Amino acid sequence: MFARSSAATVVAAALAVVPAHADALADFYKGRQINLIVGYGPGGGYDIHARLLARHFGKFIPGHPTVVVQNMPGAGSLRAVNYLYNVAPKDGATIGTFARNMPLLGLLGGNSNVQFDPRRLTWLGSTSSFANDAYILLVRKDAPVKSIEEARRSDFPALVLGATAEGATGNDVPIILRDTIGLHVKQVVGYPDTASIFLAMERGEIHGRTVDLSTVKSIKPEWLKPDSDFRVLVQFARTTRHPDFPDVPTARELAKNEAARALIELAELPYALSRPFAAPPHLSAARAKALQRAFLAVHGDLEYLEDAAKLSLDVSPIGADEILRAIDRIAVAPPELLDYVRRLLAETRGGGQAQ
Repeated sequence: MFARSSAATVVAAALAVVPAHADALADFYKGRQINLIVGYGPGGGYDIHARLLARHFGKFIPGHPTVVVQNMPGAGSLRAVNYLYNVAPKDGATIGTFARNMPLLGLLGGNSNVQFDPRRLTWLGSTSSFANDAYILLVRKDAPVKSIEEARRSDFPALVLGATAEGATGNDVPIILRDTIGLHVKQVVGYPDTASIFLAMERGEIHGRTVDLSTVKSIKPEWLKPDSDFRVLVQFARTTRHPDFPDVPTARELAKNEAARALIELAELPYALSRPFAAPPHLSAARAKALQRAFLAVHGDLEYLEDAAKLSLDVSPIGADEILRAIDRIAVAPPELLDYVRRLLAETRGGGQAQ
């Protein structure tokens, strides 16, 4: 009898606390502005996802705060995640989005510029698990190589690809493809953002770039038409070929050997958290839960989904727990593969993350 009575008391107490928590959260967020830090300049894939979320996120948070995007480009979004971790107020009124490979960078160590532990961030989730996306090598049709077979031959001219500044995906994937499938490539780094890389491609200053398929669909959909001036040579971050490109091979298919395939699979792990969102560490449990619930709820909102469809964005969300599981899988990767990634980052430092 005592146990049953105690259990009923606990349930009643918990139910009584919920409105109190909700009232406290509403009091905090009512009339308040949530700052959404984006680790890139306006117009790229991360920025587009962030602005879409900002338009709908507040209505799922008690008190219905406004959400304002603040672009903080620099160091392939490392500047933004360092700010979020070390400087941003830890009150639930600042969140951020940054490169998908920042958790990997945070786990590797050995870089004094990395000033965060990805396991201690307050994760909200990712708007995309990349289930419906692909990371593609997109090149001009007048490039000196016309197929992935020619692009792997050292007796053909190297593909000249553009990237931003500070070693991350936009720099790393071409080098990984060089080492695992034999891609003959040269990189031009230092472009400030996605728009400038696309402009360089249009002008013929570079042959192409690696980029999310969803970003191209959203910003340059005409480039994907059969009669366009561009073609896709290879797909990365895919276990199978994307349905839009059944004749384009995946990197895994082209791997030179099993060791190369294992490296590709490690490098593809961060794509499970393709568009990550997080808050600073040490948030109160109630505010962290409110933000996490709101993040998942917004992805079921019809208005949000309609806006995402208009932008041709991949919506395949995962929550905070799945983010942490993905980070754990990266952390237990074989040491020799993690060592390769450390050397890769040293090689590409000064190059950058495509958006």
